[in-house]
Amino acid sequence: MKNLILAIFCSFIVGAVWIGFNPPGGSNKSAISDRPTYTEWRMFGGGPENIHYTTLDQITPENLDQLEVAWTYESGDAFEGSEIQCNPIIIDGVMYATTPRVRVVALDAATGREQWSFDPSGGATRLGKMRNRGVTYWQDESEKRIYFAFRQWLYSLDAETGKPAASFGIGGRIDLREGLDRDPEGLTVTVTTPGVVYKDMLIVGSLVSEALPSAPGFIRAYDLRTGKIRWVFRTIPRPGEFGYETWPKDAWQYTGGANNWSGLVVDQKRGLAFVPTGSAAFDFYGANRHGDNLFANSLLCLDANTGERIWHFQAVRHDVWDRDFPSAPALVTLRRDGKSIDAVAQITKSGHVYLFERETGKPLFPIENIKVPTEGVDGEKLAETQPLPTLPPPFARQKLTVDMLTQRTPEAHQNALEQFRKVRSNGQFEPPSFEGTIVFPGFDGAGEWGGAAFDPETGLLYVNSNEMAWILRIVERQKRTTGTTITTGSKLYQANCAACHKPDLSGSPPEFPSLKGLAGKRKEADVSAIIKNGQGRMPGYSMLGDEAIRTLARFILTGTDVGITTDPSKSSPTWLKYSTDGYNKFLDQDGYPAIAPPWGTLNAIDLIKGEIAWQIPFGEFPELAAMGRKNTGSENYGGAIVTSNGLLIIGATIHDNKFRIFDKKTGQLLWETVLPAAGNATPATYQVDGRQYIVIAAGGGKGRGKSGGSYVAFALKGNGR
Repeated sequence: MKNLILAIFCSFIVGAVWIGFNPPGGSNKSAISDRPTYTEWRMFGGGPENIHYTTLDQITPENLDQLEVAWTYESGDAFEGSEIQCNPIIIDGVMYATTPRVRVVALDAATGREQWSFDPSGGATRLGKMRNRGVTYWQDESEKRIYFAFRQWLYSLDAETGKPAASFGIGGRIDLREGLDRDPEGLTVTVTTPGVVYKDMLIVGSLVSEALPSAPGFIRAYDLRTGKIRWVFRTIPRPGEFGYETWPKDAWQYTGGANNWSGLVVDQKRGLAFVPTGSAAFDFYGANRHGDNLFANSLLCLDANTGERIWHFQAVRHDVWDRDFPSAPALVTLRRDGKSIDAVAQITKSGHVYLFERETGKPLFPIENIKVPTEGVDGEKLAETQPLPTLPPPFARQKLTVDMLTQRTPEAHQNALEQFRKVRSNGQFEPPSFEGTIVFPGFDGAGEWGGAAFDPETGLLYVNSNEMAWILRIVERQKRTTGTTITTGSKLYQANCAACHKPDLSGSPPEFPSLKGLAGKRKEADVSAIIKNGQGRMPGYSMLGDEAIRTLARFILTGTDVGITTDPSKSSPTWLKYSTDGYNKFLDQDGYPAIAPPWGTLNAIDLIKGEIAWQIPFGEFPELAAMGRKNTGSENYGGAIVTSNGLLIIGATIHDNKFRIFDKKTGQLLWETVLPAAGNATPATYQVDGRQYIVIAAGGGKGRGKSGGSYVAFALKGNGR
């Protein structure tokens, strides 16, 4: 089973070596002779290819000193730990975007003035951390609509008024938990990255729980007018479906994940949907899902008309490292041997780039199957080999060694060394362990959800990358006995909550908030409701039953450890012996990365030659920079946009709140400014009344950064006004 890959794909692994590429200095321009003009930003990623590219050229390398804030929109929605990850879209002079509370707003794109707002929460004050990366626009001869998701609801709004579209589902919304071959009650399903329109359908993935119980991550197409399901692709196959044998025989009934949370892209001409998926649940221990687990961690090519699988490539077999494909792929066209090759480029959390011909799935560079360690914890059965591309080379470091530990101070180095000696660090695919395994790059990548920008004129792919190490440590959950048994609030917490919020309730803020000190802020009924129904990325745990939920809530609030009786014979088959002790970054005693810089990079990758064209540190800690430690790089979230006239534009860095413009050919910094909060989103550029704008969400909320609720638009001084 470990070698089960699409049949036609296997013959290409060796055959890919025949590819010949342009010599140094070769141009890719003829590959785009029949492409669009790239002057609008009508969808997530800029256009159908998701390449973050524009030919608007009013803002140039020569006039950046004239760039200024044109307008700022303040949503007023920010709260502690909130974010804005939205890449706004601009249609006919109107910008559509979301706020930290996932209100959808329509703004005058020339002034930032709000035209309408829709609040799916009904004005609720306590929503928890919400994630939304944007909205989808569709129109026909008679109407214009906006689509977005809030919790389990997929909404359709009138784009001109913000009112729900009455013909769509019930009252303008449908329940995403429906149509998954499971009881909808207790499932946690939402959509964080906008779906893609193809003909009269909206194709979407989903965000589901990463822990069991979890919904399956089926890919679905909905009728744009009515909300009815048009087709479904099951990423966890049922009996008789391709890939079923890569799972235990009953796994399709109880396991979850294998979902597309990162977005997808559709080749509108060919009718092909390219869908990257994430890991199966539970992310870090797979004793109940022996096998390769198709179609988890796969790039799927589906017929966009029917959902039928055309080809696939699985990048991680039986994933236990949370190695989801982190972003929607880019549809790129490359010049080779005098011909244009339409390809799909997919970045990874491990810092690799895969390139495939769109129609066949044939790799443009050889892919090797490497032997990997298989000594997992008891009950685990790991794959013996894993695939990795031979080119381009990784855009992030691959193995953390002792000589790569921080030298920031002698004390920091000693602290890092003491931690490092206690854990395993052997590069990619080192099995999770009780003592702790270094995952490097970490759970948030190298590549992340901001995705890549591609320049069709040069064949360069631009990727911002994190270089943070994380520690994956396996812990045993509460032991089970037969017959009626007694459990307690603390045992319920360790079994269901500790993996994210840590055994001591301290969490890993802001991603996983601390649960300490809630007694004065929340009532038991409020906490019980959150446990039962879920909130934000947290799944619901209604299957525990009301008594256990109340007991767990009481323990979280007061530490009271009340015992209750349970019957294991009635428990879910999703119970696992092991979990983890949380999401732990490898940090020194002062909270800085315990590894040597760079801690984040910006990369230009030549997809024609399979080479790194340039790489620079990206971001810094202001307090370290003030002490002379500049250009260390830092964590960064949100992608770049690239222009035809030489600019690479990006926010992303989480500590310095800067918005930067680089020379796309060399990586030289040309311009920078400080935003009200970190720009952890992909910017957009557009033109209204002859004036070009660049806009970015300033939402912050990651790491130590403050949260913000604004959009900031830049333009040249006095230009076109």
